[in-house]
Amino acid sequence: MNTNLYYNPSDPQADTKPNWRYEPHPEHVPAPERRRRRRFRFLKFLFSILLLLAAYFLLPGRQTILILGIDRAFEGTSIGRSDTNILLAINPLTGKANAVSIPRDLWVPIPGYNENRINTAHFFGEGEAPGNGPTLAVTTFEQNFNTDIDHYLRIQLEKFPAVVDALGGVEIQLERQMAGYPAGTHLLNGEQALAFVRSRAGSDDFSRMAQGQIFLIALMQRLMQPDSWFRLPQLVAASAQMIDTDIPLWHQPRLAAALLRASLGGLQFETINREMVTPWVTDLGAQVLLPNWEAILPMVTRQMKP
Repeated sequence: MNTNLYYNPSDPQADTKPNWRYEPHPEHVPAPERRRRRRFRFLKFLFSILLLLAAYFLLPGRQTILILGIDRAFEGTSIGRSDTNILLAINPLTGKANAVSIPRDLWVPIPGYNENRINTAHFFGEGEAPGNGPTLAVTTFEQNFNTDIDHYLRIQLEKFPAVVDALGGVEIQLERQMAGYPAGTHLLNGEQALAFVRSRAGSDDFSRMAQGQIFLIALMQRLMQPDSWFRLPQLVAASAQMIDTDIPLWHQPRLAAALLRASLGGLQFETINREMVTPWVTDLGAQVLLPNWEAILPMVTRQMKP
């Protein structure tokens, strides 16, 4: 079959050739028309790329992540209690994110270990086998808070100062005296930042959770400042030493971008507060917090749907 689809009027058999379309040869198309066609093809290509990027950064929908801050693990291992526990729900499509801070002393059932503080779930799991700490922690949080968790993010708090220093410090704004700092603006280096999020000076673990929330928001706002972008190589290197997660590598940029978008005004924090728990002393003399599930579960369910 003749594959020449261009009509040549000088060809004596032109009118009898099958499968042709009346179209001038490209060399015979006027230059303005050729330019218009090239622009059209380029715009189609550009639109396809933008569509793929939009699909990447906006889909899939809501993702729930359990953030575990491990403090003072045994040397050479990750066996430690999760003294920071945050349920984070991110919706890339809406650019919103909600978080719930959970007290480390909350007294809950831990699968296979009866009742204990919620921060021991990671400790027990990691003691069974390396890498099992997040698995048991995720199961514990899912069963107690009646929510599905897609991924975990485990942070070794001892390595946290290097990340803050890689950013050149993080500036916090306090509306009242907190962790030994007066109200006002303070630029914290790595060691100061770690002391700030750990501090329970003159207060309790509820204030400690509030300090963690303040610093996390300040950290995300710092990442949005253009001068921090030049520090990206140092930040990535420091973060790689501090963070362990099961979030796939290809999925991480989209969640990070969604979280940064949320930090501009779409991030809402809640805390399991004093009114939602009852202080209690165990038979062994441990001071713990009994959960009021009727108050806790509706709040957690609402927060996990940004």
